Amino acid sequence: MGIRCNLSTLMGRERYQIKDVHEKTGLARNTISNLYNDKATRIDFATIDKICTLFNCTIDEFLIRESKFKTSDFNNRKEE
Repeated sequence: MGIRCNLSTLMGRERYQIKDVHEKTGLARNTISNLYNDKATRIDFATIDKICTLFNCTIDEFLIRESKFKTSDFNNRKEE
């Protein structure tokens, strides 16, 4: 699956709506919506910083890397 955005969980925890995040960060509503719905394909460092500052979280709480393969599968592929 790759990398997924955890913004919807962070927003739910704080009971924020897209409007709230927009007003508190100055980010475009479309950007927030794409991140919320996990449809973003690119993200600026400044955006990451604003989101992490707002939710007082780390990058790995905001963006989650999910591996397609188990570590053992990856190691076996490297040897081929």
